[in-house]
Amino acid sequence: MIIPRPAEYTAHSGEFVLGPVLDLHAGSGAERPADLLAAYLGTDRPRTGAGPAAGEGTGIFLCLADGAHDHPHGYDLLITPDQVRLAAPSEAGLFNGVQTLRQLLPAQALSADPAAASAADWRWPACHVRDAPRLAWRGVMLDVARHFMPIEFLHRLVDEAALHKLNIVHLHLTDDQGWRVEIDGLSRLTEIGATRTESMVGRAGSTVFDGVPHSGYYTRRELAGLVEYAAARGVTVVPEIGMPSHTRAAIAAYPELGNHPDVRLPVWTSWGISEDILAVHDQALDFCRHVLSDVMAIFPSRAIHIGGDECRTVQWANSDAARRRAAQAGLPDVAELLGWFLSRMHDFLSEHGRRAVCWNDAVGVGNLDPGVVATAWLKPEHAAEAIARGHQVIVAPHEHTYLDYRQTGHPDEPPSADDRVLTLADTYSFDPLPTGLTAVGAAALDDASGGPGVLGTQAQLWTESAPTTEVVRHLLYPRLCALAEGAWSDERRDPADFADRLQHHLLRLDALGALPAGRPEGWDPGAGLTMP
Repeated sequence: MIIPRPAEYTAHSGEFVLGPVLDLHAGSGAERPADLLAAYLGTDRPRTGAGPAAGEGTGIFLCLADGAHDHPHGYDLLITPDQVRLAAPSEAGLFNGVQTLRQLLPAQALSADPAAASAADWRWPACHVRDAPRLAWRGVMLDVARHFMPIEFLHRLVDEAALHKLNIVHLHLTDDQGWRVEIDGLSRLTEIGATRTESMVGRAGSTVFDGVPHSGYYTRRELAGLVEYAAARGVTVVPEIGMPSHTRAAIAAYPELGNHPDVRLPVWTSWGISEDILAVHDQALDFCRHVLSDVMAIFPSRAIHIGGDECRTVQWANSDAARRRAAQAGLPDVAELLGWFLSRMHDFLSEHGRRAVCWNDAVGVGNLDPGVVATAWLKPEHAAEAIARGHQVIVAPHEHTYLDYRQTGHPDEPPSADDRVLTLADTYSFDPLPTGLTAVGAAALDDASGGPGVLGTQAQLWTESAPTTEVVRHLLYPRLCALAEGAWSDERRDPADFADRLQHHLLRLDALGALPAGRPEGWDPGAGLTMP
């Protein structure tokens, strides 16, 4: 009943019963996964066995072993009535195995309420599991710019991502409607850019507004704490600072960054695509470098997302300075300044040992550096096009991965930007590694090795129509479970098997409090289980 489905699972007779004392042994390099497992098994359970994980005798043993699996992030788990042995060639593999152990417990044992689990719930079935991920990058993106989400919710999202063996939580921190990250030396970004006076109601172009101010941002300390919490679960937090488009909040704070510096604009209250973008003068470029420097100080992630999507270039076309910049760069048109701009930021990040990720809009425009990872969100064929141009790609076409789309036709479903429906069956049928494309190895997460190919996939949840954490939870589940399976497990699809496992998995999510409390009347999280 594990989600995502493991590559190999063999059931044996018997079970390993956890006693009142946790006999947990961690070998060198296995300490953090062992600490995480101990936390999942209950802080009130005294722990012994702090010595080396030799794997002899009774107890739970975690160890690094080069020969444990041929995949660097794979693991080998053997549970007998006397012993649990989890071995992997890397810490990442051990973290993956810990989440399997977590799911093998009865659902009640996952509850945050100590009274919910009885002594009988602390047991594992005897089995042998050999498992490894299909793709290196397995992520979920949450837009906290359109609607700010509490830092406590982000901690829970990270833990739920880890449960599904997702190793990336991508935070969309800035946009036209709000700036959500504290930056040293640029206080107006949060003093002005973090608040809008009201929000549009309905789709882009609506003339209805709610009249309610919306604000919020994360302090450096809060984000550093989130990064540490995620790392303790084998999850990397990838920040996104959008540029040169989707920057109205930054321009509201610092008008000199825009193409009309004498015009003071408010933070945008509408949805859609604003034509207000950064200028291409040195001051704007230096601003972006300043922000990225500060972001790198907060987030150790090698990947830094720099946006690049939906860049309307009409302001550049009407700007003498932008036309001169294009001519100086040898570009035939100001539209190609998009790729030029993003390549400058990629160069800056590369100098600091980081790697730029952008939405695929800029691929093929202005000779974008092939070292930039492209997130292919528009059409499925764009992934192959980006790979042909030399890029590594995160395959995330909106018709399969945008969880802000309605998940059923139920009248109480939250609205989406265009009322599009993305069912559970749609997400489960999505193959993030299309025929003819190949995946790059796990090492590509830490460097640019492996050449062009599919780096991974991720879910997106934009929050124009998701103002609360309860709505976000409703939109995440159970579709995130299906996308996690496609990112981890091989291309085999068995809808009936998935539906069976998901029914049990929903009990885990309910025990964790991951399912929304304020569910619409008649809403059933398993309603989309009808598979093709």
